[in-house]
Amino acid sequence: MSSDNFPIQPSAEFKEKSRVKSLSQYQSLYDRSVLEPEAFWSEMAISELVWAKPWSSVCTYDWQSIGTKTAPYVSWFTDGALNVSFNCLDRHVVTERRDKNAIIWEGERAGERRTLTYEELLKEVCKLANVLKKHGVQKGTTVGIFMPMLPELIIAVLACARLGAIHSVVFSAFSAEALNSRMQDCEARFLISADASFYSGRITNIKEKVDEALVQCPSVKKVLVFNRAGIEINMQGGRDLCWEYELNQPDIESFCEAKPFDSENPLFILYTSGSTGKPKGVLHTSAGYLLYAHSSFKYFFDIQDQDIFWCTADVGWITGHSYLIYGPLSNGATCLMYEGAPLQPDPERTWQIIADNKVTIFYTAPTAIRSFMKLGESLPAKYDLSSLRLLGSVGEPINPEAWRW
Repeated sequence: MSSDNFPIQPSAEFKEKSRVKSLSQYQSLYDRSVLEPEAFWSEMAISELVWAKPWSSVCTYDWQSIGTKTAPYVSWFTDGALNVSFNCLDRHVVTERRDKNAIIWEGERAGERRTLTYEELLKEVCKLANVLKKHGVQKGTTVGIFMPMLPELIIAVLACARLGAIHSVVFSAFSAEALNSRMQDCEARFLISADASFYSGRITNIKEKVDEALVQCPSVKKVLVFNRAGIEINMQGGRDLCWEYELNQPDIESFCEAKPFDSENPLFILYTSGSTGKPKGVLHTSAGYLLYAHSSFKYFFDIQDQDIFWCTADVGWITGHSYLIYGPLSNGATCLMYEGAPLQPDPERTWQIIADNKVTIFYTAPTAIRSFMKLGESLPAKYDLSSLRLLGSVGEPINPEAWRW
């Protein structure tokens, strides 16, 4: 809706090809989810996810005592079982999506680009899962992840999910103190990180922050370090492991079985930013979270098999979890992942990435859009952006001027 209060309607061609073709059709879906939630979500679960064991109840409410108060505890798909990693990877590699790009990665430095098909991504996830198992990670183990925006970050998340381990991603720009408080709170036993990151034209030594954070974090027994920048770092004997060395050991097999876990098995802990007080860890369990991330991505972004989807959010935030990893990959989508800042190494970078990769769906924050606005329309006008068919914004309410732009 623009500031002039007239609706901006999709084209007839867009509506004809979309999953939800009208507001009335969406309203019908929404109304049924509210009026008949058990039937609605049961049908969605059956049609959208792969289950190892059916559930006995779609939704169960319990009341739990918290201090002097009671609070509701909701369980989804009670007694059911699935594997989240299987739903994001394995089910696609037995279809024509096997050779489809799951990830297109662009580095901040010009010319750096990598792709991983669904088959290649599955192999890397399995190898890392086997490394984690070798070093004692199992169902219920909490694994901290403190990495820049690299494919290895997605690989680490899915490897944890494959084993039933709990991952806790911490935004890599956070301080050593922020990492320490979160790792202590969730009692992480294993940490996955990198030597450094490239961001906003700078190289930041991440491993230095890890070493400082772990001085007073006795629960973390092992640290796996990915070599991103090739800088000189301290590797503590008996604790620190090299990603490249560990994944290429002869005893590390290229497949790891995705065993099913209970629907309510913990999937990840994500902490609030702490801007209004002590960071609070929010625990997300498996089946209910995955189904909502999957279904909301499918319908809100109208994902089609040929789409190239770019969500600019860092995986350190919930948007990055839901709409860069779990929602897109469970739908078999192709995700673009960018390592750096949106205006780096030059103000044209965002438009160049969209044009070069023929991005069709672009999902970013109003703050970024307002930054683009300040630079004017001449920069995007230099590039062919005709591949774009759907735009989305996230993180805060968007002002009409930014949306119209």
